[in-house]
Amino acid sequence: MSLSQSIRYAKEFDNKDPLSDFRKEFYLQPNTIYMDGNSLGLLSKKAEASLLQSLNDWKVNGIDGWTEGNEPWFYMAEKIGKMTSSLIGALPKETITTGSITTNLHQMLSTFYKPEGNKTKILADSLTFPSDVYAIKSQLTLHGLSPDLHLMQVKSDDGRTINEKDIINAMDDDVALILLPSVLYRSGQLLDIKALTEAAHQKNIIIGFDLAHSIGVVPHELHEWGIDFAVWCTYKYLNSGPGGVGGLFVHEKHLGMRPGLAGWFSSKKEVQFDMSHDLDHATSAGAYQIGTPHIFSMAPLIGSLELFQQAGIESIRSKSLSLTRYLMNLTEDTLSPFGFSIANPTEDEQRGGHVCLEHSEAARICKALKANGVVPDFRSPNVIRLAPIALYSSYEDVWNVVQILHDIMSKEKYKQYSNERNVIA
Repeated sequence: MSLSQSIRYAKEFDNKDPLSDFRKEFYLQPNTIYMDGNSLGLLSKKAEASLLQSLNDWKVNGIDGWTEGNEPWFYMAEKIGKMTSSLIGALPKETITTGSITTNLHQMLSTFYKPEGNKTKILADSLTFPSDVYAIKSQLTLHGLSPDLHLMQVKSDDGRTINEKDIINAMDDDVALILLPSVLYRSGQLLDIKALTEAAHQKNIIIGFDLAHSIGVVPHELHEWGIDFAVWCTYKYLNSGPGGVGGLFVHEKHLGMRPGLAGWFSSKKEVQFDMSHDLDHATSAGAYQIGTPHIFSMAPLIGSLELFQQAGIESIRSKSLSLTRYLMNLTEDTLSPFGFSIANPTEDEQRGGHVCLEHSEAARICKALKANGVVPDFRSPNVIRLAPIALYSSYEDVWNVVQILHDIMSKEKYKQYSNERNVIA
């Protein structure tokens, strides 16, 4: 065994890790290695405390918690939006915490998709998350347009990644709007948001991104890059909890535009309780809120985002790349004889925060991993996703996961399980 394959090597990395103390902020379960933070992040002590604070504000203040609580609910969406803005390179007024990722996507499409003349098509990719395609198709249908004719999806050459040149070449004069993921959920490919935005704007095309698999693990400069809009969830890398509230970004150049889907919380706050039937909408991203904020879904983010402010997104990205590189190296050294292949891009600038291992027995291997104390993520038909998280995963965790996988494969422990996914994979 080489030094790089030894546990001593992993421990040396951990001893030098400037983010190692953040691990103590999270509720890690004994005898369990959590590698699914790209689907649902773990609870931190700060997130727990901020949720309990809002519960106490309700207990003590009742309805006055909206304005008199320790964390007034009426302004919470804007506060969290401001805290989030530094992670994505946005101005505070361009960001709001609200809704769910798909609700926010409907809001953005309703606001920015304006089919006119021959410019009627929406451009996406063939590997994007299904929910985004559902939203696009339903918006096209609401406009009386056929999804078969007006949704263009750029094909993948390898079934894993999308060639950015193919996306740019598909930016025809009949494209009105583009929606792309920042990171492809199956392969972990990180797209060049800046280059794609520049190409779209050269063709006078609105472009937006789904940041679900990049926010909290990859730095962005959304304002500087000039993208028109973005949406995201917060329950993955941002650790807000199951079903946690979503967020959205609208570039400053579009602020003041009337929201496509208006609601009470679209209002300017100072006139909201005038109860006028004529909407006087906010001139910030707050205009794109619809319903009353989900306070107990939002509150954990206050504590969680404090940790991100302390750690810094650049440091988080640096450790994330190092952890995933270490995982890939160990996989190649230790697991390749068992038929594993790395499906994600290996270049740092093209990789998000998780590693995708392909194997023909992936579903049953994932079940064996869980039975042996590792929480992975399965994606049909043959992908094992592993996400070592910078704030709470260690290099020793990564080393142990690979050793457990080696044991599962060498002793054929996976064969006692069916090669079919569970209800939730």
